[in-house]
Amino acid sequence: MKLGLVSLGCPKNLVDSEVMLGVIEQYGLEITNDPAQADILLVNTCAFIESAKQESIDNILAMAEYKKTGSCKYLIVTGCLAQRYAAEVFQEMPEVDALVGTNVFKDIGKVIGLVLEGRRVLHMKDGDLPEAAKKDGGLRPAVTAAAEPFAPDPRKLTGEPYSAYLKIAEGCNNRCSYCAIPLIRGPYVSKPYEQVLAEARDLAARGVKELIVVAQDTTVYGADLYGKLRLAELLKDLNDIDGIRWIRVMYMYPNTFTDELIEAFATLPKLCHYVDLPLQHASQRLLRAMNRHDSMAHTRELLAKLRKRIPDIVIRTTFIVGFPGETDEDFEELKRFVEEERFENAGVFTYSREEGTAAAEMPGQIPDAVKEDRYNELMAIQAGISEELHKAEEGKELEVVVEGYNEDGENLAEARSYREAPDIDGMIYVENAPGLKPGDFIRVRVDQGFDYDVVALRVD
Repeated sequence: MKLGLVSLGCPKNLVDSEVMLGVIEQYGLEITNDPAQADILLVNTCAFIESAKQESIDNILAMAEYKKTGSCKYLIVTGCLAQRYAAEVFQEMPEVDALVGTNVFKDIGKVIGLVLEGRRVLHMKDGDLPEAAKKDGGLRPAVTAAAEPFAPDPRKLTGEPYSAYLKIAEGCNNRCSYCAIPLIRGPYVSKPYEQVLAEARDLAARGVKELIVVAQDTTVYGADLYGKLRLAELLKDLNDIDGIRWIRVMYMYPNTFTDELIEAFATLPKLCHYVDLPLQHASQRLLRAMNRHDSMAHTRELLAKLRKRIPDIVIRTTFIVGFPGETDEDFEELKRFVEEERFENAGVFTYSREEGTAAAEMPGQIPDAVKEDRYNELMAIQAGISEELHKAEEGKELEVVVEGYNEDGENLAEARSYREAPDIDGMIYVENAPGLKPGDFIRVRVDQGFDYDVVALRVD
């Protein structure tokens, strides 16, 4: 039998998808990229914000159509939407044959076995099974491998073979007032240290050159298991793995970004000088309302330390506009902060009112039109800053990894340097570089800088 998978949402969800594919192959199923040819279709969903929920629903319905037009006989839904809205999906989407929660996705092989027996399955961790679904006839297999969330994982890589995500923890304890992740994924649980290193060594042995370390909060790694922060120590050990060329770290938080971690970035040769700090706002009043655990004074001090110790550091961040109670003065403060700090990369999101979160019940909800205006204004400011910073790079040489060729053909290669994370940052377009293949590391000279991308020339 053939199985096709659609993976939605963040890189952490992608790792879950790859683990499920590894389990599925152990059960003897063939993986196909053509949904029309699949006997079983699996949608690993996201439910972080409203637009993500809608994308998940749209994909579920689109895959359900292959029961009419393709080979599909069974449709399985996993991930955050399945976890958070199990009862609703189970009752309102009869075309779904199985729902699998976020804590038990490694049981996917056993779930498929039950589905092939003709059973409709709702598989959640003990305590997560909705009563309404129980009454609707939901069946649940016994929790087996998933009882140990970080048991050694089979994993089928789906992206480019030279780059892979390394997930070091599950869940989150931060409880930001706007965020539903702790409600969906549960509390923060670090993956045991030696298991992380074993997986990293395995990825390197399989040809991975770039490790991208991810968790909902990477800087707090180890505190729950070992009583201390161990990210800096982990990065030192990852740096020693043969075959790895770049290590990139995402989702770091200012309040647990230690001086030891700054030194790791400054001294470890494989660690990209790229820091991802989701700051969310610059108004201290709003940060308190968001239940953020950092102060603007500490954040400014951290940014200054990073730039002084590591002059070529690239800092990426994200901001939320339109949070409940955000005044014109708050937004002006955010704009000033962005203009003063001049981040190399910044994403801007309009606040999404998520049920079950503290912010959803706050007074002062902002009209959508105001959110959109603030989004456009802040993005325009950031685009101007990015263009100025990219132009300042003209004439400088960078090491880049080739990702492929532009649609124009082999005269324009697409690449990234240490300054760009995949899928979220801009691109380096390398002119007159035929004969390259994905995964090649080459040196280029920046020729032209634009707002999000740069054009470069090969120099080796």
